[in-house]
Amino acid sequence: MPSDPGGDERFEHDATAHRFTLSLGAAVAVLDYREHDSRTLECYHTFVPPAMRGRGVASRLVAHALRYALAQRISVIPTCPFVAAFIRRNTEYAAVLHR
Repeated sequence: MPSDPGGDERFEHDATAHRFTLSLGAAVAVLDYREHDSRTLECYHTFVPPAMRGRGVASRLVAHALRYALAQRISVIPTCPFVAAFIRRNTEYAAVLHR
């Protein structure tokens, strides 16, 4: 039986390091960003360790970061190809795009 993809996951936002993380045991997936100003984040890099791949981890991590942006009324510049494609596939996050 497949394991629960949400079991034991821990999301964190490290504003000092400019990254969101999703931890599952010792493995950590990351979404790195740059602050362009206090209201704009450039999401430029995602990484998922090989042991976590193929389980939707990157999508859950990106969705978490975008929900944060929506809640904080922050716009996002998605220069990471994965983040850009995620927003195209999940139009409910289109409101975060920097205009």
